[in-house]
Amino acid sequence: MPSYTVTVATGTQWFAGTDDYIYMTLVGTEGSSERTLLDKPLYNDFERGAVDSYAVSVEENLGDIELVKIEKMKYWVHDDWYCKYIAVKTPSGDYIEFPCFRWVVDDKEVILRDGRAHLPQDDKTRVAKQHRRKELEIRQKTYRWKEWHPGFPMSIDALSHKDLPRDIQFDSEKGVDFALNYTKAIENLCINQFMHMFQSSWGEFADFERIFVRIKNTISEYVMQHWKEDFMFGYQFLNGCNPVIIQKCTNIPSKFPVIHEMVADCLERDLTLEEELKEGNLYIADYAIMEDVTPNATDPCTMQYLASPICLLYKNSQNKILPIAIQLSQTPGEDSPIFLPSDDEYDWLLAKIWVRSADFHVHQTVTHLLKTHLISEVFAIAMYRQLPAVHPVYKLLVPHVRFTIAINTKAREQLICECGIFDKANGTGGGGHVQLVQKAMKTFTYKSLCFPEAIKDRGMDSQEDLPYYYYRDDGIKVWEIVKSFVTDVVNIYYDSDETLQRDEEIQAFVKDVYGHSHTPSFSKSISNFEHQYLKAKCMIKNYKLFQFDWCSWIPNAPPTMRKPPPTKKGQVDVKFIVESLPDRGRSCWHLGAVWALSQFQENELFLGMYPDEQFTEKSVKNAVETFQKKLSEVSKLIKSRNEGKKLPYYYLSPDRIPNSVAV
Repeated sequence: MPSYTVTVATGTQWFAGTDDYIYMTLVGTEGSSERTLLDKPLYNDFERGAVDSYAVSVEENLGDIELVKIEKMKYWVHDDWYCKYIAVKTPSGDYIEFPCFRWVVDDKEVILRDGRAHLPQDDKTRVAKQHRRKELEIRQKTYRWKEWHPGFPMSIDALSHKDLPRDIQFDSEKGVDFALNYTKAIENLCINQFMHMFQSSWGEFADFERIFVRIKNTISEYVMQHWKEDFMFGYQFLNGCNPVIIQKCTNIPSKFPVIHEMVADCLERDLTLEEELKEGNLYIADYAIMEDVTPNATDPCTMQYLASPICLLYKNSQNKILPIAIQLSQTPGEDSPIFLPSDDEYDWLLAKIWVRSADFHVHQTVTHLLKTHLISEVFAIAMYRQLPAVHPVYKLLVPHVRFTIAINTKAREQLICECGIFDKANGTGGGGHVQLVQKAMKTFTYKSLCFPEAIKDRGMDSQEDLPYYYYRDDGIKVWEIVKSFVTDVVNIYYDSDETLQRDEEIQAFVKDVYGHSHTPSFSKSISNFEHQYLKAKCMIKNYKLFQFDWCSWIPNAPPTMRKPPPTKKGQVDVKFIVESLPDRGRSCWHLGAVWALSQFQENELFLGMYPDEQFTEKSVKNAVETFQKKLSEVSKLIKSRNEGKKLPYYYLSPDRIPNSVAV
């Protein structure tokens, strides 16, 4: 009587094991096995991290094993089980892997294909085609679209984290409880005595040190020491928390009437302002998107203010970027002066603070929330709805959307919802952040997700012009490695553009992203893999991990301002500036937020780490190995470059880039 040896691996997560009844059926081309009970309650099989083996006897050889069917039945109460994989050794000695990497919940079944990836047109048998179709039908009922706010990219139809499908929930919801984590962060930073002191101003800049966590030789300490200096202000446009705003200035806009006489003392090359412009030495940061955004009004005892500044930047003879003119509104005039380095010290300092505050808001809401979290969720939902687990693009993408839907759902539940934690300290709380996303969506393009194109569109692509733009240099290196890896993998399965065009599932995926991103620049279909679709998805970054370094010294990144932008020069002193900055309570909530949001997840997976082996083919494993080697080489180069630097740049080192947006 033929016998098959079945090996079952249980996950290592907490509560991954089960005491429920587990049944299995092998489905082959020549027949199926009997429904076999693998585990009885209290037999100590299927425990967390266990690898258990069983013999399955059959009357006749089953032929090629097409499917493995797993069923779980309740013993006492439902006890969810996380199955990593099942391996089957046939009577002839063949070894077949069936990746699972999902939860088996309630009295439900999971049906697995072997680990080889297949395009839909490659499936020839009725069993394979039927399984593929049924899997997607179930997924499309489970992963449903919902509009959170008008004009936003669509999100998952779930009110809370517990409403999500078990497969995309966090292993431990407690670990991502924003309210709990923020409070813990405030306690760990020993600043909880200030957290309820709203409306209570600090006395002077030095008072902010009372809540500042000083960790020797860190960027945050360097920022605290140098934040007032123009070079530090300019440097952050290149390598700070939000290095995507600065662009080459090709003409000085009429709404920002800077003339040569205003800035002549700042220019170092004996050229006029117009000549410096033609030479390519001027850059601009324009926060027009902030205009008319409603400030936070959730606390009637504290007025909060926003500005939409424009900043002109100059590349000096040492290739440093320095600010030379700032206007705090989009409308020039008597009540909107252009602030200059030659002005009174505090006028100039406050103008720079207003720019830093606007930059913080745009970073948090546009760069981070929209372009990292919300767009990633669109790709994730479309992937689950349109690509079965056997599809090569599903296998390629699924590690890069791990916990993305979960973190976004948790944020909508606690952080950025009405009366959420975001409202406590942020000037765009209370609805301003919603307006910002809606405004950003009007000009948001797919091209902005493609790293080299985004850099080039801002005129920032020349390494000769800007030799110290590490964000660009490291990002392009990583992009090219990701591009090469994605190309290597997809070329294994798609031998021609025609093969791609005939793949109904990938076309449905692209169409789903297009229809629910609310971004017309996204494609409705994909005709060749020169298209950047998958490369962009794998490169969407978690910019949030920059935050503590650059935003923990609050005067450098104020989350709110309590006095309006100045309309005259010569009326500002230190007291006015300190009273403009966040009060003690908001300062503490802000510091707790940037600390909590800058921490990696427990058991974080970084770019190129694939402990769940979705692919079983040797050719893909070789591509993964090459990918990992290239990433390691870049990490070593970045580490070498940073040695001895007071301001190291390591954010785009592959060994620090999370595999997915999950923080």
